[in-house]
Amino acid sequence: MTVPPLFPAYAFDLDGTVYLGDDLLPGAADTIAALRAAGARVVFITNKPLHSAAEYAHKLTTLGIPTPADDVVTAVDALIDYLLTHHRGRRLLAIAEPLLADELARAGFAVTDDPAETDVVVVSFDRTFTYAKLLAAFRAVREHGAAIVATNPDPYCPTPDGGLPDCAAMLAAIEVSTGRQAEAIVGKPSAHMARALLDRLDVPAADVAVVGDRLTTDVAMSRHIGATGILVLTGATTAEAAEASTISADYVVETLNQLRPATRPGVPT
Repeated sequence: MTVPPLFPAYAFDLDGTVYLGDDLLPGAADTIAALRAAGARVVFITNKPLHSAAEYAHKLTTLGIPTPADDVVTAVDALIDYLLTHHRGRRLLAIAEPLLADELARAGFAVTDDPAETDVVVVSFDRTFTYAKLLAAFRAVREHGAAIVATNPDPYCPTPDGGLPDCAAMLAAIEVSTGRQAEAIVGKPSAHMARALLDRLDVPAADVAVVGDRLTTDVAMSRHIGATGILVLTGATTAEAAEASTISADYVVETLNQLRPATRPGVPT
């Protein structure tokens, strides 16, 4: 495997890339510290909408990677940006955990449980998903013409014990039952998430390396924006799957140790 060069900026996925569950993956803390010491800008980007940016930053800091909340970009950031642009003032039904509903309310949206009052059904990774929630979404879409917007396209989230069904599972149930497709899925690899990332980094896409464990989200987003895509084989994608995929990473590494910069100082220009 070819060792990637040093880049001016890095966007690291979290689950399956930096950590798995509550444990750092090999080389994560030392490599990120070395990249920062070499002058690279590092942010973290996740499709998982179960925690706030501040909570992710606290977890990273506790695990030995000091991180301010402003250095974490989540699918919720992209979601709120999309809704403010396309559905400002509309009433939302959140098929989600309480955190997301609270974030939407803080952003100024009216959040309702009544399908008849719903303009947009917002679908997210939801460990509290029930038939009652599915029925409410079904009625909002089928009977009252609500649009569907989802946070992320991930079918499952990597965990130490094998994974959890993610947003795509909840979204599939709603799309199949209603016969309607989501008008937008705003997490990686969408343009909405890419814009949120580039706004946070404030550097050209060509200067960014997107590092993650999924070809269909992390690497695909890098391809869309003209960044460098680095696949790490510590999460959802095996080497065999990477070789068979039509989506190809610029670099494939076994662990984050292979991203540690050389001894030369400075970031290339």
